[in-house]
Amino acid sequence: TRVQLRHSAYRLLPFGAQICHLSRFQDVLSNGKTAPVTYKKIEGWSSDQNKWNEKLYPFWEDNDPRWKDCWKGGKVTTKLVTDSPALVGSNVTFVVTLQFPKCQKEDSDGNIIYERNCTPGKAWGMKHYIFFSCSVSGQYYETIGQSSAMFSVSTANITLGKHRMAVSIYRRGHSTYVPITRASTTYVVTDKIPISVSMSQKHDRNISDSIFIKDSPITFDVKVHDPSYYLNNSAISYKWNFGDGSGLFVESGATTTHTFALQGNFTLNLTVQAIIPVPCKPVTPTPSLPTPAVMTEASSNSDPSVLIETTEDNPDGGCHIYRHGYYTAGIAIVEGILEVNIIQMTSIQMTESQAENPVVDFVVTCQGSLPTDVCTAVSDPTCQVSQGMVCDPVIVTEECLLTIRRAFDEPGTYCINITLGDDTSQALASALISVNGGSSSGTTKGVFIFLGLLAVFGAIGAFVLYKRYKQYKPIERSAGQAENQEGLSAYVSNFKAFFFPRSTERNPLLKSKPGIV
Repeated sequence: TRVQLRHSAYRLLPFGAQICHLSRFQDVLSNGKTAPVTYKKIEGWSSDQNKWNEKLYPFWEDNDPRWKDCWKGGKVTTKLVTDSPALVGSNVTFVVTLQFPKCQKEDSDGNIIYERNCTPGKAWGMKHYIFFSCSVSGQYYETIGQSSAMFSVSTANITLGKHRMAVSIYRRGHSTYVPITRASTTYVVTDKIPISVSMSQKHDRNISDSIFIKDSPITFDVKVHDPSYYLNNSAISYKWNFGDGSGLFVESGATTTHTFALQGNFTLNLTVQAIIPVPCKPVTPTPSLPTPAVMTEASSNSDPSVLIETTEDNPDGGCHIYRHGYYTAGIAIVEGILEVNIIQMTSIQMTESQAENPVVDFVVTCQGSLPTDVCTAVSDPTCQVSQGMVCDPVIVTEECLLTIRRAFDEPGTYCINITLGDDTSQALASALISVNGGSSSGTTKGVFIFLGLLAVFGAIGAFVLYKRYKQYKPIERSAGQAENQEGLSAYVSNFKAFFFPRSTERNPLLKSKPGIV
């Protein structure tokens, strides 16, 4: 079953109007009351003094039972979002999206269809169109669309402050449009540049607590909220005062760094200035003496449309206006851990009664404050695949020097990250380490058993030979006997050389190659 939703009617209206007999858009917009502020004309929008056609676009109160049957298959809801706040002169954008009942969705052609493997309710087969009606500042705007619509409004003629945007959405029926849902949202127009600042630091443990570390650079990243790119051709500067007596800093970029050399609480202030080029208004020339052009700053409370003519900061000699944005925040600077170093790694040979896993001792030092916990992370040689992490509390009272003992499952090459931390900071050191076997007691025991058996067999052999050749033999013997005797001596000599080798040096200086940690 397919329901075609080729166009949606979006009629943007204020929220909460509950008038049964309506004659003007204003009756729907403001419950029949005249707006206290005279709004300037918004290009492309119509006055709310126009007549409201209640027969074509009926208005239902919230508790009207007809809402239950306005859409087959369930209730349609809507989501209305905005990119507010908007700097006066820029565009503010609204997006309204319909959310359909279960099993219903919109295809690429704008038709509302039922999803596969889903049990839908009964659907109608007629085509219908959606009509969107929007209202703001005593004016309204109408458009036709599908399940969503996006529209932008220039704020050049909208007064500063909070405003409400409302939307009423209709589908086309047999002879009239039928309301299906409505929504509203609040947006803000301001003459201050909307800005936000994010702060980060290399060794900071919690970036959201506004506590940072002394003698370590803090990065400040400024985000100017300008979704309509109104400030694209503007000259923007950033004036910083970090509150530590270091003075004022003017930057042309949105990112800067600062290092606090003292502990304590500080208040930082940022002023963002934008010089915005705008068309010049026609001016009737009057005779006057030539005077040099002087740059004048517009007051924040002045008319947003005030133009300032100058040749400074404006090579083209045109007109421009100033806009400013302000940011202030309090931060705390404390002592922290600045650096961690692994100064020694030692492979520990365990005894027979101890664990046979390879064990390594790491001697670690740090600079800054004393740590309260240590974490050791083990990963593969590429330092990409984690194989586990162990964290333990530590007590360091005077000097930051501690030994960390860690056991490994098996010999191999590992990437080690050792992190020392306290309540506000943390720092780490990394190393690539090759770990040999664990306890050597098993190997040593096997060697001793082999040597013991070898000594027993050697003693038995010597006893047999002694018994056989202990009788006196004359010096004179035949050539055959001499040959046999020499053969036996050579045999005994080879036997001793094989089982009891002797070093060619009495005290050799070259030892065996040291083991790999």
